[in-house]
Amino acid sequence: MPSLQETTAAVDVEHIGGIDSTSVEFTPGVTVLAGRNATNRTSFLQALMAALGSDRASLKGDADQGHVSLALDGETYTRELTRSTDGVAFTGDPYLEDSQLADLFAFLLESNPARRAVVRNEDLRELILRPVDVEEIEARISQLQAEKRGIDTQLSELSEASRERDSLEEEHARVTNKLETATEELDEARDTLETVQQSKSDAESTGSEQLDSLRETQSQLEDVTYDLETEQESVASLKAERSELEAEFEDLSTIDEEELDDLASQIEQIRGRKRELDEIISQLQTVIQFNEQITEEGVTDLLDGEESSEMEADEGAITDQLLADQSNDVTCWTCGSHVDTEQIESTVSRLQDLRQEKVERRNELNRELEELKTQRKEYTSTRDKRTELKRALDTTESELADRTDRIEELEAQREELVEEIEELESAVETTDDDEELLAAQKEVTQLELKRDRLARKRDALAEDIENLEEQLAERNQLEARREEINAELEELRTRIERIEREAIEAFNEHMETVVDLLDYGNLARIWLEYRNPDTKGDATFELHVTRQTDDGTTYEDSVAHLSESEREVTGLVLALAGYLVHDVHEEMPLILLDSLEAIDSERIAQLVEYLEEYASYIVVALLPEDADALDDEYQRISEI
Repeated sequence: MPSLQETTAAVDVEHIGGIDSTSVEFTPGVTVLAGRNATNRTSFLQALMAALGSDRASLKGDADQGHVSLALDGETYTRELTRSTDGVAFTGDPYLEDSQLADLFAFLLESNPARRAVVRNEDLRELILRPVDVEEIEARISQLQAEKRGIDTQLSELSEASRERDSLEEEHARVTNKLETATEELDEARDTLETVQQSKSDAESTGSEQLDSLRETQSQLEDVTYDLETEQESVASLKAERSELEAEFEDLSTIDEEELDDLASQIEQIRGRKRELDEIISQLQTVIQFNEQITEEGVTDLLDGEESSEMEADEGAITDQLLADQSNDVTCWTCGSHVDTEQIESTVSRLQDLRQEKVERRNELNRELEELKTQRKEYTSTRDKRTELKRALDTTESELADRTDRIEELEAQREELVEEIEELESAVETTDDDEELLAAQKEVTQLELKRDRLARKRDALAEDIENLEEQLAERNQLEARREEINAELEELRTRIERIEREAIEAFNEHMETVVDLLDYGNLARIWLEYRNPDTKGDATFELHVTRQTDDGTTYEDSVAHLSESEREVTGLVLALAGYLVHDVHEEMPLILLDSLEAIDSERIAQLVEYLEEYASYIVVALLPEDADALDDEYQRISEI
């Protein structure tokens, strides 16, 4: 339950419904608008709804503009109504940006969809799920699935990288051991060379210069050979990559740009038709709601908006007389003539059928639109993928050409060095007659080359391992993100079912309490049952009624046999279930009630007391005799 705000709400209204001008203040808790019919109570509630964000309010019949302001919790919210050729336009800064949840589950006037759905035995599941943007949920699921696939690919690559790192670490350990052994052997060879040199009487051997040149040239050959092997490995890797890219490129179909343009044109056309249908459906709904309000409120509310202040002094008697004389007709809001109520209801029924046809057509267009958007997305993705692959192929070919040229250069350089080494070895052998010293020099040279080669290999392995470690450092983050995605996907996939089941649970729990509280005689239970579809389709909410005879026998009755009072109470409890399941209390601290005459005074009092727990403010319009049954501590407003 939201905590009560110790703040008085102040409402100023001009030219809305039947109100010319009024100011009303009410405090947290229950506020009772007590009065007879045609005393602007419904008009005030509609004006309050407008300030809160709803568009379900009308201008005073003789006004072109109306205004309402609401001061609540230190803020002031305003709404202006302006008559135009297209109807009534709403502007301003209301309490809510989107009033759909409040219209469905908090503004419980007679035309409230939840109340009407039970009265007319309409689809209750559709009503509960109406605020849920199924398309948005599906789009989010697709987005998360794509992200998850990308992460799975990265994790798969990282698993391979992990195995490669382990292999490289083993190789690095082996090379390091070999390097340590080679270094020890080199130290021993240098000691041997130094001993041999010290044992000779001459300062240095005649072949030492040639040995130095030979050692330097062999070192150059080692470097060139290493670079050549590296380039050859790169070329082999690039060729394998090129083959994979070519195969992937061949698998992708060619995309016709004209076909993409045609898809874009079709999508825009369907969006245009959908916008037209949205406008038609909105206009039809406005007309339907207005006519329903006319038939429900009758001439009394019309008089409320149109009779002068002189008539208001004696409006009770005048209203009673008019109701007696015109109980079956109302004044047409378009031409001013009297029209039979059944004729209006028949017209409204046809309008509802037309609206349903337009809704179904809009749903068909939505499906067509999604199919075309999916097709366009696939085409665009394929086109972009081909472009990306072509770019990658060009880059690979260019790099292959550069590395092939580099290999040719290194091979030529290697051949030159090999020839030079052969010449130096021949020169050393012919000029140095000290075989022991020559052998010691060669041993040192070979071991230096071996040591340098192993050092380069060790360093290259260390660099590769470091690069892999940097990649693997992302794995924990990727795995954590993957878990987050899985959790969100699970929540999204079960959100609709969760809302369904929570709504049924809330309805059944509160309905059981309210039935016991209001004591409807032989009415034992009213409950909703969740039914999965037998074939592909949506689940359903099935409303059940159980009654009990005087001897304790229970039997299931038809929903059609519910009394008007029982239907109204059921509709209000359904609205309360929606109010709780969709957490409406978090953004809307008010519940508004009107047209409860079908329920007797004592039960109204019990129902209002029950609802008081769930909203900071409850404003209820009641006839004086019904208002008398409520707690005397409730605030009462008798003049608006």
